[in-house]
Amino acid sequence: MQVHASLNVLSLIVNCLCKKIIPLLFLLGSVLVILKLAFLFDAPMRSFILQAEGAGWDHSPAKLFFSFVSRYGDWPELMLLGVLGIYIAKRYRCARWQRIFLIAMIASTLAGAVTNTLRLTTGRTRPRVSPALEQAWHGPYYQGKWTVGRSEFNSFPSGHTATAFGFAIIIFLASPIWGLVALLLAALISLSRLLLGAHHPSDLIAAMMISLSVAWFLWNGINKRFPQRIDHAADKSSLNS
Repeated sequence: MQVHASLNVLSLIVNCLCKKIIPLLFLLGSVLVILKLAFLFDAPMRSFILQAEGAGWDHSPAKLFFSFVSRYGDWPELMLLGVLGIYIAKRYRCARWQRIFLIAMIASTLAGAVTNTLRLTTGRTRPRVSPALEQAWHGPYYQGKWTVGRSEFNSFPSGHTATAFGFAIIIFLASPIWGLVALLLAALISLSRLLLGAHHPSDLIAAMMISLSVAWFLWNGINKRFPQRIDHAADKSSLNS
């Protein structure tokens, strides 16, 4: 009996390893490899961008456009977009899209919170501060001063990218057609940060991975477990308005 019980326990452990732990370790390893490759492309990509932009970049219409995208592609504007989406869905009594926009707002906020916590402590210099500052990871304290809250040391990961992709991935999971539009807009926001010298490619990749993890967890955790409760609350709110 003891041998049989031990075999059952062993079987459960092997099952758990095969179904959960090993895939998780594989995913984590893949993430680390992708990040490592991204780090290798940071310096060459920055050199390529500077060469492509040329001497007239600062006064070009392209810089004006990407500055506009960067300025209005941040978290507050995404929250306004989410509120507008909820309002329109409520007017048409569509509980499903009220739920989608609500989860998108939560995903964007959480992804941004995780990203901002990381970038306030990594102390990585932004590409555009070179050569005045050395491109390096300085941590939260550098040359007798705290780097926390100093923009030039807040490069890794990208906050704009995290919030934009956190929002867009939820829309994609809910509706691939509209989600594709949302992802393209999120990519445009990320590109603006890259071209303006605010971030390295690896900053963007890391932020996308954080957003994907947060969005996936929320979509599968909240949306699939409690859709009826959320929709019922949204329907009740619509009827009372």
